[in-house]
Amino acid sequence: MKFNDGFWLLKSGIKPFYGLSVVDAKRSDEGYIFQVSTRPIRHRGDTLGGPILSVEVHSPTEGVIGVKISHFAQIRTQPGIPLFPDEPPLANRSFHQDDAGFHLTAGDLSAHVTENPYTVTFKSSTRVLTFAGPKYQALFDVPFRWALNNASNSSCLTSDPAANPYPEKHPDIIRYLHSELNLSPGELLFGFGEQFGAFVKNGQSISIWNQDGGTSSEQAYKCVPFYITNRNYGVFINNPGEVEVEVGSEKVSRVGVSVAAGSLEYFIIYGANPLDILEKYTRLTGRPALLPSWTFGLWLSTSFLTSYSTETVSGFLEGMRERNCPVRVFHLDCFWMKQYEWCSFSFDSDNFPDPKAYLAGIKDKYNVKVCLWINPYVSQLSPIFTEGLEGGYFIKRTNGIPWQWDLWQPGLAVVDITNPAAREWYATKLKALLDLGVDTFKTDFGERIPHASVVYHDGSDPMRMHNTYSVLYNELVFNVLKERFGNGEAVVFARASAAGGQRFPVHWGGDCESTWEAMAEALRGALSLTLSGFAFASHDIGGFEGHPPPEIYQRWVAFGLFSSHSRLHGSSSYRVPWQYGEEAAKTMADLLEARHRLMPYLYNTAIQAHLKGHPMMRAMFLEFQGDRTTHYLDRQYLLGPSLLVAPVLTPLGEDTEYYIPAGRWTSFFNPQSTVTGPLWIKEQVPINEIPVWVRPGTVLCLGPPGIGRPDYDYSHNVNVQLYEIAESQVISTDVPLNGGANIAGTIHVRRDGDIIGVSIERAQGSNLKVSDITVFDASGHGREIVEVVGGEVIPSSARLLQVKVDDGQKEVRIKLA
Repeated sequence: MKFNDGFWLLKSGIKPFYGLSVVDAKRSDEGYIFQVSTRPIRHRGDTLGGPILSVEVHSPTEGVIGVKISHFAQIRTQPGIPLFPDEPPLANRSFHQDDAGFHLTAGDLSAHVTENPYTVTFKSSTRVLTFAGPKYQALFDVPFRWALNNASNSSCLTSDPAANPYPEKHPDIIRYLHSELNLSPGELLFGFGEQFGAFVKNGQSISIWNQDGGTSSEQAYKCVPFYITNRNYGVFINNPGEVEVEVGSEKVSRVGVSVAAGSLEYFIIYGANPLDILEKYTRLTGRPALLPSWTFGLWLSTSFLTSYSTETVSGFLEGMRERNCPVRVFHLDCFWMKQYEWCSFSFDSDNFPDPKAYLAGIKDKYNVKVCLWINPYVSQLSPIFTEGLEGGYFIKRTNGIPWQWDLWQPGLAVVDITNPAAREWYATKLKALLDLGVDTFKTDFGERIPHASVVYHDGSDPMRMHNTYSVLYNELVFNVLKERFGNGEAVVFARASAAGGQRFPVHWGGDCESTWEAMAEALRGALSLTLSGFAFASHDIGGFEGHPPPEIYQRWVAFGLFSSHSRLHGSSSYRVPWQYGEEAAKTMADLLEARHRLMPYLYNTAIQAHLKGHPMMRAMFLEFQGDRTTHYLDRQYLLGPSLLVAPVLTPLGEDTEYYIPAGRWTSFFNPQSTVTGPLWIKEQVPINEIPVWVRPGTVLCLGPPGIGRPDYDYSHNVNVQLYEIAESQVISTDVPLNGGANIAGTIHVRRDGDIIGVSIERAQGSNLKVSDITVFDASGHGREIVEVVGGEVIPSSARLLQVKVDDGQKEVRIKLA
């Protein structure tokens, strides 16, 4: 919210109450509680009346310090964002008071509070990170009509009775709590969930308010009140409702945060590097769940408005198999149910007369998992609508009747996710589908949740429920799957989410067009999401709206198969590759083969995401913070820690351009090719290729060729590839088991001069077998392996130095000429 007229003045009618000086301070278990006056205190008479800001500066865990600003005494409102849902906090705090003020230290982060003027400064062990200076915290009384015209989310203040929280009457004044943090020269902000606009958020006004707006506007499906900066800290605003953020867009050297609520809490999260910040943030709000390995295969959808039946579905799967493009998950979109009846949770008998037999047949014949589209809305024409009505399972208006509207489905109602009976009713419908052979669900929608003039079963604040609903919805479905299939075997394919929703993956980017620009939007959205605590990101390969030209389709296929999850899906046209030419099918087959071989690496990265919150798709800034060029890169990324991926976003005949950080990088698909960064590459990429470069100092484990699926025994016949191992460098990488977070063993690599030692450490009971070791060494042009202990030389090129490992060998020593 922008309250100012320029820098010095306020807009007409706004009354401010700035936090000016500390008038009382007390120690608490986690920090300090300050009473901060909003008027100068010259004598006792100035203490009459308020308002007073109650400010708690506290540390819930190591490396994290929170500031909670409150006005009136607050009864805890529902819902909140669960903190530490997976791992306990790490208590490491100390207190100190001196003439300079109050000091709270939590690990390498400290907060320093001065009394008059009242300020809060956050420091690492080496420098000031940011600060809230004099008058940076305030209450603003805003005339209702002014707020109506200026709120970022004006939909919550319209005269539409379905949307307006004040349809009959409204207060004269809306009170906002506001806090600002300093924005240093050169400081950049990223994140806020899945935002499709400019990757660097400086200069933007951002509303944390989920909306169904596609990928081409300022609206977003997954809004998260968290941002990360290039100054080694992140900020999490602990509010599940609407949060309005001005990122240098009102006061150009400040980040302003506003909530129309009785309290405003934010946490400063310090980290030695960006990944450390995400690790601490996901300890606070939850780690991504461990996913089953089959989810990393190719997902194929029937698409949305297309015609499909049992015959169509079989034709898709047969065509994919014939072209060596094996599908691992087959998704049936909305029209698996009858039109007008969404959601009925019943197969359309005209197209699927015996769904249980049909699903069993395609699963057996094509080795696919089955995914069904669902949402939390129930049409009044659905055969189960009366059940929901009579059971009281829907969100109600304040007059007690169910909330309904006609957008999307006739007279749809929304399941009240806070009602235990409604949750059980909804879960029962899903379990019946699992009994038919369904394996997972696409949890669509969850953004158009009413927040005005409605009541929830548990009394939740509708404004706070609007974003939170998507998390509870996904959690409900995820837990049904976990209960049926076991821990580590559940997955949803979700569109909407919010803070903490990373615990219930996977999430995809919503409705995009079939254009170059939309592909770039999908990539920016994914990178912003994975900078916000989410580990996995997907998108509709080829775009959702429209029919992509073959060139865009092929480029998007390459981008999609080098994303964390890969799904072919469209609106009114199919996304099977032969619709775009047989050459597209051949390219898909080659890229899918590479993806399958990469699964030991990809699944190990997914395990690290689960354990530490490190994302699979990583903005370059996450790994190369010291290279300031990477801070602006939003058309390339790292897949895991070691693979640089640069999707082609330009038509044939035009150059694509991407950046290589320092070091000697090796082309994944053409290992004879190396480049030494830092440099920009400008090239024309053949239609059947995508630039993928391997980071120097990488130990990359690949599975055997021709496996044809993502879920196989990763410990059998492992090809260990060593890329540019530097003198005295020591590297270790785990080889995962297929399923769970356990490992088959660890590969340890050390180089001393021309001797490369490879130690194979097997986990207890493991049958880990390394079949061969490939050394990619640019200094090896014209060189050869002159001695091997523990294996034999495989004839190879000057750049590729290969060793076949003796069966059961625990150590291999390779000497280069």
